[in-house]
Amino acid sequence: MSKTLVDLRFIAAQCFYAALAILAGFTLSGDIRIATWVFLGGIALKTWLVVLKRRQE
Repeated sequence: MSKTLVDLRFIAAQCFYAALAILAGFTLSGDIRIATWVFLGGIALKTWLVVLKRRQE
């Protein structure tokens, strides 16, 4: 897979995670909102680590 395609997919994924976090902020409240943000942050971090690992190869 070309580097440009990986970069575009990474940017799209991060934008999608950010959009979901914003929607969660407006629609949820309390502990479920915080849990959703932690979950989405974990997925975003894992995605970033996978991209970094692929760039090392």
